[in-house]
Amino acid sequence: MKSSFRLGETGSRDAYKLLSGLVVPRPIGWIGTRRANGSFNLAPFSFFNVVSTNPPTVIFSGGRHSDRPKDSVTLAEMAGEFTVNIVSEAVAEAMNVTAGSFTAEDDEFEIAGLTPVIGSVVDAPMVDESPANLECRVVEILDLGSLPTTRVVVGEVEVIHVRDDVLDGTRVDSDALAAIGRMAGNTYIHTRDRFELNRPG
Repeated sequence: MKSSFRLGETGSRDAYKLLSGLVVPRPIGWIGTRRANGSFNLAPFSFFNVVSTNPPTVIFSGGRHSDRPKDSVTLAEMAGEFTVNIVSEAVAEAMNVTAGSFTAEDDEFEIAGLTPVIGSVVDAPMVDESPANLECRVVEILDLGSLPTTRVVVGEVEVIHVRDDVLDGTRVDSDALAAIGRMAGNTYIHTRDRFELNRPG
């Protein structure tokens, strides 16, 4: 027996609970952007993923604050660039701090006690404490819904920075990376409990 939900007839809150509870675990894109006045913005997005390696492409999407679109989306659109910072166990608490509700002028790096480092090809800040960072250019922004309710940022990755102890050549040591993922609500997951399946020939 399975329950069925027609999402056109289901409230948006219930649709969110279903989708965020079923599509798990989700990687977290910790998005760094810079305001026109030079100050920094940082926020986590669990509606995030890599979607192509040729060209190297990531996406993240944000809804709205009660009075405005998400700052990260707006700033990425204005500047045409952003960073993605990988969230490890070591920075999970700081990431959670930056998920709070702040004004459009608050500097989440300062609030969370994080070190901003400007990218080598983009003028957006990276989290120095993160084990890996992606410098990205905005390729396109897709508007979904009538407000728009959600905006999807498509970015091309131009530079990847990875801490040396996480790497064996270009292979990533998952244990050393110690990334975390997002479940539903306030629940997160470690990425240490893994198993292998050999792909059929």
